[in-house]
Amino acid sequence: MTHQEDAADTTELNIFGYIRIGFAIVLAGFSLYTAFFGVMPDMIQRSFHLGLVFGLVFFSAISSPRDLANQGRLLAVLAVVLTIVGMGVMFYHIVYFSDINDRFGELTELEFYLGLVATLIVLEATRRSIGWPIVILAIIFLVYAYYGSYMPGLAAHRGYSVERIISQLYLGGSGIFGTPLGVSATFVILIVLFGAVLERSGAGKVLMDVATALTGRSRGGPAKASVVGSSLMGMISGTAVANVLTTGTISIPLMKKNGYRSEVSGAVEAVASTGGQLMPPVMGAAAFLMADLTGISYFEIARAAIMPAVVYYVVLFAVVHLEAVKSGIDVLAMDELPSLRETMMRGGHLLLSLPVFVYMLFDGYSVMYSSFWAFVAAVLLSYIRRSTWLTPAKLMKAAVSGAEAIIPVATACACAGIIIGVITLTGLGLKFSSLVVTLSGGNLFAALLLTMIASLILGMGLPTAAAYILVATLVAPALVQMGVNLLAAHLFVFYSAMLSSITPPVALAAYAAAGLAKANPFSIAKHACQFGIAAFIVPFFFAYSPAILGIDVSYVAIVQAAVTSIIGGLCLAIVVQGWAFRSLNFVERIGFLITAGLVLAPDWKTDIIGLLIGSLLIGIQIFVIKKQTGEAA
Repeated sequence: MTHQEDAADTTELNIFGYIRIGFAIVLAGFSLYTAFFGVMPDMIQRSFHLGLVFGLVFFSAISSPRDLANQGRLLAVLAVVLTIVGMGVMFYHIVYFSDINDRFGELTELEFYLGLVATLIVLEATRRSIGWPIVILAIIFLVYAYYGSYMPGLAAHRGYSVERIISQLYLGGSGIFGTPLGVSATFVILIVLFGAVLERSGAGKVLMDVATALTGRSRGGPAKASVVGSSLMGMISGTAVANVLTTGTISIPLMKKNGYRSEVSGAVEAVASTGGQLMPPVMGAAAFLMADLTGISYFEIARAAIMPAVVYYVVLFAVVHLEAVKSGIDVLAMDELPSLRETMMRGGHLLLSLPVFVYMLFDGYSVMYSSFWAFVAAVLLSYIRRSTWLTPAKLMKAAVSGAEAIIPVATACACAGIIIGVITLTGLGLKFSSLVVTLSGGNLFAALLLTMIASLILGMGLPTAAAYILVATLVAPALVQMGVNLLAAHLFVFYSAMLSSITPPVALAAYAAAGLAKANPFSIAKHACQFGIAAFIVPFFFAYSPAILGIDVSYVAIVQAAVTSIIGGLCLAIVVQGWAFRSLNFVERIGFLITAGLVLAPDWKTDIIGLLIGSLLIGIQIFVIKKQTGEAA
């Protein structure tokens, strides 16, 4: 971005727009300060974080003269009032922190009204930033907390007064200011700011150019570049929609130009961007939540996620290759390919902050501290070349874009805190777990299927982190109770929550891709579900046997699980496309599906049977092609 473009970005702002920029800069500065000097007490850190997010949400509607004119005087006044009141009810915790602690959560009359207002503002801010689904769910849970004595059977509880509910939500550690908001206010905001600085310096384009240079000489190169680039960029952004809007602006037009259909181009980008949340070492916000919920270190979670992420992208890479072969898509012309050497010479230095982050994580530093120094490294490295300088204007824009990116995460986490507060208060979590066990009849596969369905439904329209925290709180204990390894159970929920981004009817990543591809979002979501089939199937296998996660097994078992998982994933890609070396008939397609199931199953005997069947099917394909070629000659 040039200096002129930087300047142009602020020409349309009014006083509210400039105040909003101030909120973003303060939020970024506060987050970086606490990352270096140490996190403040939970209530102070989270209250300050959410208060500033409220300002960003409500001022977004009146930040330019045109927005202000569209809103009208009354709605503009309402936005200002909501901002002031929202910040006030949050900052109350900061001013009276010691007094609240001394009372051990006892609610005063003033705090009752403050808590009531805080709950309503959280719901309104969430509605404005991510829509109605999670808001409606939170309202249902609030009604349930009050009218619990009227509920039937297992769902019944004694019912709680409004005062007790507000005390739980506003002063309790498991309400609005619970673990989800804590993760947003510490880990996620730092990762988002790091990603924003990389993007402003041009690192995102460098990643896409590297991916295109590496894959462009093969058939379907732009789609493969999308897969590689989105997996790399997803490590930084950590959210599917942000990833689509970043890499998709480059990859989708290039895919369409290369011959891919619009809906296929959008689906490839949506699936690739969604999977970026799986890709270690950074992963998405849900991984930080998982570390907090399970007590398992972030390093162990990232290590366990490596092989499932590899399988995910191997399958997607194979799917787009087979799509290119099946559709007769040619390789890119040489003049359309960026030079890998020139790309690295021009912007390779921008990527060096990633090894800094990874090294510090591996060396035992906290995610926040590692993110801080990666952020500093990204800024300093940008000054190596004049064209990549992060000027003060660009740094300001990075703070604003980082703050924009944290809005849906923070509001969703605060709203999820309302739901979790009710679950904790009423004991619904234990009851829900018992319900899952009862409905499944004690059958693990049925319980896993119910969990995935619940994740897809609860995750509609939500960021992955919010969907994960809801289902993990309700269902993961049931899976653990039925014998699933703790980490495997939470990774299963994580995968299931992530898939709501591409699953109809509310597929946020597909909707984002549809705008760029100019295609029907439902058609994109349908293709995305096909292309992302590995993420629907592989979690069932690691829930039964966590060898693919590298948990409590030998290195030989890990290698075996890795090899068979990749082979199984390739078979799934063949099934999805109905093509190997040629078009498959129905029997061959079923055969490859059986092969995938056998090699993915955690037993070396089924692996051997699956490999034999797969080899036979490949042999038949090659034999038929040679025969057809000979007859044609």
